[in-house]
Amino acid sequence: MRILVYGAGVLGCNLARNLFRAGKNVTLLARGTWAEQLRANGLRIKDKFSPRVSVSRISVVTELSPDDLYDVIFVVMRCTQLDAIMDTLRENRTKNIVFVGNNVQARALAAALPEKNVLFAFALSAGHREADRVVSIDLKKITIGQLPGAGSNKQLIEKIFNGTKYKVVYEPNMEDYLLCHAAFVLPAAFACYKTDGNLKKLKGNTAYLNRMIDANIEGYRALRNAGHTILPKADENFESTAYRRTCLRFFKLVCATSLGKLCASDHAMNAVDEMSVLNRDMKAFLDANGADYPVWRALEREAGRYLR
Repeated sequence: MRILVYGAGVLGCNLARNLFRAGKNVTLLARGTWAEQLRANGLRIKDKFSPRVSVSRISVVTELSPDDLYDVIFVVMRCTQLDAIMDTLRENRTKNIVFVGNNVQARALAAALPEKNVLFAFALSAGHREADRVVSIDLKKITIGQLPGAGSNKQLIEKIFNGTKYKVVYEPNMEDYLLCHAAFVLPAAFACYKTDGNLKKLKGNTAYLNRMIDANIEGYRALRNAGHTILPKADENFESTAYRRTCLRFFKLVCATSLGKLCASDHAMNAVDEMSVLNRDMKAFLDANGADYPVWRALEREAGRYLR
């Protein structure tokens, strides 16, 4: 398969490396000095828990022309950057487009590409990019599928990821999955902004961590009351004591270790525009459905100058 990964941030680079290692014909679209670095020295990735830096000699391009044809294009860019490339995707001949990352406007995005087979995905990978390499944690798990009611893409997905080390979760309702993910991740972003990116300041602050969980539950409750499915299914009992206990353990671990920087604050601090848009869109959804979300609003205020 000919695969283009459009976007060479942390997620895009890890995706390209994993597909390349499985013998896929992968091209990575990058820009500026980063494209020059990739061409000269290869894609260099330092995994957090490995002493070595992997090097992958992946083909690099700097643009997508209308006549370029791939079996699938993975668009791995912030949701705030997508408007700038929609015409490029629309004019290109490739049929299968997969948008990877945070997005609560999935249905509108698919409608903007009516002649394409549009999928959505979320990969468990995080970290930051340095001048000559990516430093990351890559759990090699990806959730991928289409909007509810669209034709199944299960066979296509199996073909794309065959031979890779990914744990692939096929999700036929990616709209609700992404809405739920936003309801979970935004309270964590508020915590990053409250601490100026240093989540260790919240180590031992159980009261604040419980408020983060309260805000998440407010979001989940609004989604459920509006008729959406809570995904992943492991979260469907989000009002239970067991759910709160699991979340609290997770947030305590994140705040007490370097996982907080790699898994949360690195992205939040470098993607304030994305988090602001996600928060704006989620609040619009909550308001449109008459939801009550006082804890969410309080944490948002405490995030201070970052959100706009």
